Amino acid sequence: MPTPPPLSLYVHLPWCVRKCPYCDFNSYSGGDAAARHRYLDALILDLRKEAAAISGRQLASVFLGGGTPSLFTPAEIGKILDETAHRYSLADDIEITMEANPGTVECGDPKGYREAGVNRLSIGAQSFDAATLTLLGRVHGVGDIGRAVRDARDAGFDNINLDLMYALPGQDVAAAMGDIEAAVQLEPEHLSWYHLTLEPNTVFHARPPAGLPGEDVSYEIQQQGEALLAGLGYARYEVSAYARDGRRCRHNLNYWSFGDYLAVGAGAHGKVSTSAGVFRYAKPANPQQYMKSIEAGEEAARTTISDDDLLFEFMLNALRLSDGFGETLFTSRTGLPAGSLRRRLEPLVERGLMAQNAARKWLPTTTGHRFLNDLQAHFLP
Repeated sequence: MPTPPPLSLYVHLPWCVRKCPYCDFNSYSGGDAAARHRYLDALILDLRKEAAAISGRQLASVFLGGGTPSLFTPAEIGKILDETAHRYSLADDIEITMEANPGTVECGDPKGYREAGVNRLSIGAQSFDAATLTLLGRVHGVGDIGRAVRDARDAGFDNINLDLMYALPGQDVAAAMGDIEAAVQLEPEHLSWYHLTLEPNTVFHARPPAGLPGEDVSYEIQQQGEALLAGLGYARYEVSAYARDGRRCRHNLNYWSFGDYLAVGAGAHGKVSTSAGVFRYAKPANPQQYMKSIEAGEEAARTTISDDDLLFEFMLNALRLSDGFGETLFTSRTGLPAGSLRRRLEPLVERGLMAQNAARKWLPTTTGHRFLNDLQAHFLP
């Protein structure tokens, strides 16, 4: 693999004020100041070790995720980003995203985060209905969302994403469209609009909330929502991602196009391409175990990805892209011949689930998009 793909950096900050009942991320309630200070020191050590392993490759993006990274102060976020700038080569137009929640109890000063180097803010709105926010376990109110966006604008942020969910308990098509309209009134550059899923090991999976919309209503919400967003200037470029022109999330696009990414923080997962193959690795998920591991200088176990898994993992991501993907991208990111891909696609074309567009890019048909999970499962080893 002579030309490696773009490289991103993911930094995980695992604490929240409280864990939401639908959340299956590696996150934990609380996190006192002493734990955060020790964790921050471990992140710095981790950043240095990751930088030493990549031979000067340039970072295209940085993503501070969680948890709720805005529980960390601007000075603490600045320490992470200063270390990143010192240890890594950064693209001139690097995208640096930080997740934040709207509740005033969780937010530091947006101006401080902007001065620390964050240039893209992702705000977890989820809904603009007060009763729904309560049901979802959110600690913010409806008014906090607009306040958070206005404060971010005043601080100089010109690239803001809002997270929004649909197919929520008791939600019909009209209510879902109302959430979209309320979000768009705040004029974010990007919307992540995704279906509520009852993930294993969550409260909602163990005790599903009443009134969840059925499959037909959920599909109608999706169809009408996509049309509404398109009419309002937000083009869908991935299953759950909508953006104004020039505002697609570069960090997430790198994941979906099977780029490389470094992992820093508890439970963070990485993927790196080398001349010897493509390998993956992960850091210990529990924050205490992670800190002990980093402080002891332990190495994360690295596993070479097999050819079968390479094909599956590429397709798991690339099938989500609305514009499709070319065979050149497939071969450059996996090192596999295009013929191995075509052989797996032929039966899907016959079943009307996959097609090639005028630009010779492969993409799911309308039916394929509707049954995307089944389509992705076709590529399991």
